[in-house]
Amino acid sequence: MTSPELSELDYLREIERLANRVSVEASNEGWLSFQADPEESTPLQRSVNALARTLRSYHFKGDGCTEEHRPLVRLVGASVLKPGAMPAGVEEGYEKVCARIGVEPRSEGWALWNTWRDGNLKVTMVVSAVETTEGLLENWSRGRAIDPVSPLPSQVALIRQGWIGPMTFSPRGVNKTGLGGQPLS
Repeated sequence: MTSPELSELDYLREIERLANRVSVEASNEGWLSFQADPEESTPLQRSVNALARTLRSYHFKGDGCTEEHRPLVRLVGASVLKPGAMPAGVEEGYEKVCARIGVEPRSEGWALWNTWRDGNLKVTMVVSAVETTEGLLENWSRGRAIDPVSPLPSQVALIRQGWIGPMTFSPRGVNKTGLGGQPLS
């Protein structure tokens, strides 16, 4: 029997699936490490550990894997505002929400990053990094507690005191706030 011809994307997904299986089996054998490789690691073990570290998340622009010189932003949650695709629970239209927040509507939309400043001051960053935020939300939906790199100054439209919601909580945000995923009141 011949195997079906895969598209390039399907081929890459299959490679990722198989690589994940290798990582699971290494973990089951008790030697997989996401930290620095132990000195006694064999070349194969070091290679599998590097593979597993790379596969830990769904990769996206701004995930910190290639932007090593920019610090991460610890987020409690995030949301994406787009024309015709507003978050659940938002009754207002896109243009009205943009006006309320204080930004001009953009066809690409805006992302809201809810975080803390010094002293646990709640703040929302309104950023143009919509694609990055969609990648974050994809990871969070899989229970992966990852954060984006700090946006470039040109990506930040404004910073407001308080959290703008509704938001999707990050796994870390759920733990830190103690809300257990319950919406903010």
